[in-house]
Amino acid sequence: MAARPAGIGSRIASSLIRFPNYRRLWISNLFFFAGLWTQTLVLGWLVFDITRSEFSVALFTAARLTPLMLGPLSGVLSDRFDRVRLLLIAAGWAFATMATIATLVSLGMITYWGLVVGGFCIGMAQSPSQPARYALVSELVERDSLSNANALNSIVMNMTQIVGPALGGAMIAAFGPAVALWVSAFWYLFSFLALWRLRGAGRPGLRHSDETLLGSLTGGMKAVFSSRLASAVLLTTLISNILIWPLQAAFMPVFAKVHLGLDAQGLGWLLTCTGIGGLVGSLAIAALGDFRFKGGIFLLGTASCGLLWAAFALSTWPPLSFAIIAAMGVCAAPFVVMQTTLLLMMTEPQVQGRVMGLQELTIGVMPLATVTLGAAAERYGVATVALVDGLLLAALVALLAVRVPELLRYSGRAA
Repeated sequence: MAARPAGIGSRIASSLIRFPNYRRLWISNLFFFAGLWTQTLVLGWLVFDITRSEFSVALFTAARLTPLMLGPLSGVLSDRFDRVRLLLIAAGWAFATMATIATLVSLGMITYWGLVVGGFCIGMAQSPSQPARYALVSELVERDSLSNANALNSIVMNMTQIVGPALGGAMIAAFGPAVALWVSAFWYLFSFLALWRLRGAGRPGLRHSDETLLGSLTGGMKAVFSSRLASAVLLTTLISNILIWPLQAAFMPVFAKVHLGLDAQGLGWLLTCTGIGGLVGSLAIAALGDFRFKGGIFLLGTASCGLLWAAFALSTWPPLSFAIIAAMGVCAAPFVVMQTTLLLMMTEPQVQGRVMGLQELTIGVMPLATVTLGAAAERYGVATVALVDGLLLAALVALLAVRVPELLRYSGRAA
């Protein structure tokens, strides 16, 4: 067993220090999500700039997120095949896709429907690889380091959410979207190169199964739905991805342009504030280590996100909106980190890829939710939709806490 580092900085970076293979995965994730956040801003900005339609932005986002629906199948693949190899394929596909889109934009040949197709293709690189990415963590670190390792992964996403949108917005303003897209493409290439040394890592014995595809899918579902706690975690993820996360995924350009009067660079800074808040929240969780009441922190953070979305919907003053979105990032960290940590702690290693695939499926409702919210936003305004959804999420999470109080006390420590 690797020695435990001392000191606040060492406690935060504990998994990076103790587990070299996890460190390699973390570096690869850093580049992968840098590409993700840069292209998310640039492609969303291009779509709204071309169409000036909230529904068109929602349709594009739905296409980009549709591969999330493959979560259960992706989970089966994650349990049966080499997870590192799956991630290498995903990073290579992402690079090829973004290079193609960047070329079309550079040549002035891109259209709205070209962006929709491109969004779907980049989603095929990101979404199906996520179960392997999450489950691999549990192979590379020890159980009592899962919270720390998943918090460090969240730190990656938030650091890149800080740098990627700000860089993307600045590059759109200074050089145009084509340059920003080429930078995004090369982030994916660097992710591929960082993964190369991780080949052969993990516990391959867990990935061999004689089950049929249907049997594998059923086994993953049984692992979750036979557990009241795991079912409650998955339900929280589901309602959150129906009500509020599509707002952040699809409608931030609309909030920026219509409600706050911001340009592309201002949109970048708005998303950067979310990343800063998320980074602060993730650092706090990483520093706590193997803390108690993981379930309670998860529910509290999720409910707080709903209330802050409602407050953000009411704000039309940019400084206040920046502050609210940063606070939202802080409260989102427990949701993002603990949903994965709790599910991994509540299930056996043999089915964890499939469990992560089911989590991906609950995220996969976002395309349908995004289109539905887009239609509602066209009629009632995106701020009204955000206000109602934020308050509804907070109320539903409070109800769940009352119905499953043992989740509030859950700490996940081995007996």
